[in-house]
Amino acid sequence: MGNLLKVLTYNELDQGPNFFLDFENAQPTEAETAVWNQVNAVLEEAQAVLAELQSYTGAGQEIREVGAAPAPTAHPPTVHRSRRGTSSALSPENALRSLLEALTSPPYAPTQHLEREQALAKQFAEILHFTLSFDELKMTNPAIQNDFSYYRRTISRNRINNLQLDAESEVNNEMANRMSLFYAEATPMLKTLSNATTKFVSENKTLPIEDTTDCLSTMACVCRVMLETPEYRSRFTNTETLLFCMRVMVGVIILYDHVHPVGAFAKTSKIDMKGCIKVLKDQPSTSTEGLLNALRYTTRHLNDDTTSKQIRALLQ
Repeated sequence: MGNLLKVLTYNELDQGPNFFLDFENAQPTEAETAVWNQVNAVLEEAQAVLAELQSYTGAGQEIREVGAAPAPTAHPPTVHRSRRGTSSALSPENALRSLLEALTSPPYAPTQHLEREQALAKQFAEILHFTLSFDELKMTNPAIQNDFSYYRRTISRNRINNLQLDAESEVNNEMANRMSLFYAEATPMLKTLSNATTKFVSENKTLPIEDTTDCLSTMACVCRVMLETPEYRSRFTNTETLLFCMRVMVGVIILYDHVHPVGAFAKTSKIDMKGCIKVLKDQPSTSTEGLLNALRYTTRHLNDDTTSKQIRALLQ
C-alpha cells in the first residue's frame, strides 16, 4: 500500500503531523488481536466478493436460452453472487462497529487510538475501500441488478406454475426481499455502513459524538495529505495506492457527514472539504468521477445553507 502514511493529530498548539501510521505493514499487537482476527475474516470474504463481481459479465446469454425453453426453470448465475454480496453487507457492518468501539473507547482520544492501534486503523481504511469498490462495481455493471430482477420474476412464474428450482439455487422470500432492497440502493454498501455508524453513535450515549467524528475527520486528513504532498506520493509503490487513499478519504467524509450534527461541509467541520475536493479533481477523471458523485449524491448536508457557495461550485 506504499510506504508510511502520515496521520495528523489535532492539538491546541499545532495541527501538523506528529506520528506515522503504516497502512502497509502494520501488525496487530496482543491487545488488538481479537478484533483484528474478527475483521480480517470479514476482509478476506470481502475480497472474494469483489473478485466475483469484477469477473461477472452478465447472464444475457443464459437468460435468452432460458426464455426460449418451454418450461423455464434455470436461473442466472448472478443469484449466488447477489446473495453473497447481500450477506457480506452484514459482515462489514459488524466489523465497522467493532473497529469503532476499539478506536473510540476511553481513556484514549481517537487520534491516540490511531497511533497505538495502527493495525486496526489500517483495517478501518480497508473496510471503507471495500465499501466504495463494491458500490462502484454495482453502479457500473447494471447486469448485477437486472439479472437478479429476472431471477425473481422467474421464481414467481415457476411458483405459479408449480415448478421448482433445486433447493440450492432458490432463495427464500425473506432473503430475496432483502436482496432486492439492498441492490435497489444506488450505493448499497455505503448506505449500510452509514446506517451502522449512525446506529453506533445513537446506541453509545455515554460516548461523546466527537470521539467518533474526530476519528473519521483524522482519517480524512491522513488521506488528503498523502494525496496532495509530492514527498508522500513519491513513496507509493503503485497507482492502486492513490485510489485506495481517495476511496478511504471519500468514505470517511460521507460517514462523518451522516453522523455529525452539522455535517462535513460546514465551516466548523474538522475536514478540509475544499482541499479534499481539489485533490480529487487533480486526479484523472476516470478514477475520481464516481467518488465525486458519491460526495454529490450520498452525503446528507451538501445542500444545507451552511455549505459555502465555493464548495458547492467545486462539486458542480
